[in-house]
Formats: sequence, structure tokens, C-alpha cells
Amino acid sequence: MRRADLVAALNSEHESWEGLLAKIGEDRMEEPGVAGSWSIKDVIAHLTAWRRRTVGRLESVARGKPEPAQEWPADLHDDDEINAWFHARDRGKSVREVLAESRRVFQQLVSAIEKLPEDFLDDPARFPWMECAPLTGATLFGHFHNEHEADMRAFLSRQPATS
Repeated sequence: MRRADLVAALNSEHESWEGLLAKIGEDRMEEPGVAGSWSIKDVIAHLTAWRRRTVGRLESVARGKPEPAQEWPADLHDDDEINAWFHARDRGKSVREVLAESRRVFQQLVSAIEKLPEDFLDDPARFPWMECAPLTGATLFGHFHNEHEADMRAFLSRQPATS
């Protein structure tokens, strides 16, 4: 894949994401019950935390360095434990802080992609955490699509439309 195509695909995914967030509206982002007890804000913070990890991994590949250390405590190994740690860390942030961080980390993702040599993009061995999946906009937004999009859209359908 060409870098320009990947960046365009990422930007398209991000526009769709931002469109969904705009439909939900900031005023409803702290309502619980989107994914279990989590709110939209909690889901955004969760996705941002994992995306930050992807950014670090991509930057390490670009520099030819080992994968960076995880940001959570070393005694946490299970995704549920890690997610709970992220949630506890981020729950006190405001909606605006979470949205700003999400947007900032997305820009860091694009920047990390832009730092990769073009020939790396088609070499899945460079990105072992992707489990042989190609590096595409859809795969980089895969966790959102596979795990959270349906919940967020269901939440939106239960709510009155924003004006």
C-alpha cells in the first residue's frame, strides 16, 4: 500500500469517527450504559489508550528500535485488567480532555505512518502485533469497528438526535 493511500484511508476512518461523535454530542458522552457501565467518554478514552500503544509501536518500527514498554503496570497481563487500569486512570478526565487527547493521538498515528519507509507498509513481518493483517485504515480502526461501534450506534439510536 502506498503511504498516501493509507493516510487517506485513515483520514476517511477518522472523519466517520468524528461524524459519529458529532451525532452523539458532547452533552451525552458521560451517560453510562454504552458498553456495560462505560459511557461514550470511557470508550473514547479506552480506544485512545490502545491507539497510543500502536503509535509507540509504529514509531519504534520507523526508528528500528524494540517495541516500547507498555504504560500499564507490569503485573497486568489480561486485557480486562489493563482496560480497568486505563479506565481508572482516565475516568476523571473531562469530555473535552478525552476528545482533545483522542484527536492528538490520531494525529500522532498519522505522523508515525508518515515516518515509516514506504517499503515497510507492505511487509506484515514489520508489524507482528497486527497478526499478519495488512496495515490499512480499516485494520487500524479495527478494534473500534469490531468491539465498540455497534454499542455506540445502539446508544445513539436510543437517544434523541442532536440539533
